[in-house]
Amino acid sequence: MTATTGPVPAPEDGTARPTPSTPHVTPVRPATPEALIAAYRRGEFAMADGETGELEWRDPDPRAILPLDGIRVARRLARVERAGRFAIRVDTDFAAVLRACAKPRPGSEEVWIDTRLARAFTRLHELGVAHSVEAWRDGALVGGLFGVRLGAAFFGESMFHRAELGGRDASKVCLVRLVEGLVAGGFELLDVQYLTPHLASLGCVEIPRRDYLERLGRALRAAADWRLAAHHLGRRRQRP
Repeated sequence: MTATTGPVPAPEDGTARPTPSTPHVTPVRPATPEALIAAYRRGEFAMADGETGELEWRDPDPRAILPLDGIRVARRLARVERAGRFAIRVDTDFAAVLRACAKPRPGSEEVWIDTRLARAFTRLHELGVAHSVEAWRDGALVGGLFGVRLGAAFFGESMFHRAELGGRDASKVCLVRLVEGLVAGGFELLDVQYLTPHLASLGCVEIPRRDYLERLGRALRAAADWRLAAHHLGRRRQRP
């Protein structure tokens, strides 16, 4: 996502952001909440260049999505989810999720969420359109993801996990729950920006940009119920 869209992702960093061969870059547009929303509607998303500090607006071709009827859950991950290892919560600590996602990945100093984007995402959260899905264990935040919703589209931005705190598979469980919630809430599109091996293993695919824009247009015109989605994905699992 840009799951989480960093050069080489950590094993569970689904949001590593590879640089496309022909990125669309517009460094002069400000990183305001309004600019971010307008970009999503056009099929673009923002990244800060870790070397130049410039803000880039990208619309890669092809584009990666996770079909809501196509998520693949390996047996081991299904067992982890059923075991109730993590308490999954929604929007209880968006700021902490954002901070964790903004940290450099292991082995890299690259940061794509700078202070400008962090302020904009925080404001979008205050406005009720940016959300976090969080995995908690023994009172600690051990993984999660965040993204932005518009209409019946959810734009995944980044995800993280903390293996040292017992958070192995935490971001994967959050993504599985997100998909379940989006389906329950009537969402139609889950954008993950770039495809990584991690995301491909979960069922993400690449589609031509023109097809993405068609799907995006339909999803933006449709209505979805985030409250129902959040309620569904945050429900406590019962062990079999």
